[in-house]
Amino acid sequence: MKRRTQIEGRTSRRKFLGGAAMAGVAMVAAPNVVRAQGPISMRWQSTWPSKDIFHEFALDFAKKVNDMTGGDLKIEVLPAGAVVPAFGLLDAVSQGTLDGGHGVLVYHYGKQAALALWGSGPGFAMDANMLLAWHKYGGGKELLAKLYESIGANVVSFPYGPMPTQPLGWFKKPVAKPEDLQGLKFRTVGISIDVFTGLGAAVNALPGGEIVAALDRGLLDAAEFNNASSDRVLGFPDVSKVCMLQSYHQNAEQFEVLFNKPKYDSLPEQMKAIITNAVEAASQDMAWKAIDRYSKDYLEMQTVDKVKFYKTPESILKKQLEVYDEVVKKKAAENPLFKEILESQIAFAARTTRWEQDTVVGRRLVFDHYFGQEGVAKDL
Repeated sequence: MKRRTQIEGRTSRRKFLGGAAMAGVAMVAAPNVVRAQGPISMRWQSTWPSKDIFHEFALDFAKKVNDMTGGDLKIEVLPAGAVVPAFGLLDAVSQGTLDGGHGVLVYHYGKQAALALWGSGPGFAMDANMLLAWHKYGGGKELLAKLYESIGANVVSFPYGPMPTQPLGWFKKPVAKPEDLQGLKFRTVGISIDVFTGLGAAVNALPGGEIVAALDRGLLDAAEFNNASSDRVLGFPDVSKVCMLQSYHQNAEQFEVLFNKPKYDSLPEQMKAIITNAVEAASQDMAWKAIDRYSKDYLEMQTVDKVKFYKTPESILKKQLEVYDEVVKKKAAENPLFKEILESQIAFAARTTRWEQDTVVGRRLVFDHYFGQEGVAKDL
């Protein structure tokens, strides 16, 4: 009887140890089961032609996320028109036709005018980087989420990538005064539509890939897009040799990364954290790349393409501000959210631009010292 009990005891222990061993195998194997499901894939589209540097910026962001997640998230970015037209990106991402996208908030102007306050206008003396500071630390992030919710957009938005001041545009001849804009068939987007309309132009909003063809066919007399690299590769120097630099119509614009909200919400928390940090890393990298590439193309458009660049006269800049003020006052009176965002930006700008103006030394004196007619850089 005693021997039988000992045998049964040993059998029970073997079963227990065997079960524990199997449980250990299961515990070790469980992560492999997760890995066997493969990486999470996302299909995106940008609002840019494949040859535009903006599409390159979209690919740069996707690569950062793909690399930082070790391939656990794989974002594929298609160019404008691959799935939907450029201006159809918000609907496509919101509805889940696309998992995400890369564009600018002003392209959604037709959905809600207040979206254009992220970059369309003079920025109340802020540059694009300062506007991004308002977005992150001044309440803009919460207001943007509220804004998208108000129009039923099922998206998560990450503004990033501060853009330098954009040119007034490409013309058949230089413009010297506000009256020179009257009657021109002109391309722009966002609140700039209202501003240039107020300046007397006949405005047509077109995506980037369609502008040069419209200029070539005479459907447009003049147009603005963005920067030296985009403008050059899209072919602006082929249809115009006059570009007016400096403007207040889009002085503080930035890009936008969009996710379909259910798709984003389903991601692991660690992956969401990676995305948030990738946005900020890509934002700075984009700014650095822009400085390098834009300056090269600006020089080559002058030396190779024989484009003449002119500074926009102050009379036009002042008129832009006057018209912009009229436009936003009207829209704020009609749209409570527009008013709330406007007031938030103005409060942030009043503090930060005063700090900047008082603190940051002007660099024109330094430039003239080293690179002006009597510049000393060559002697150093």
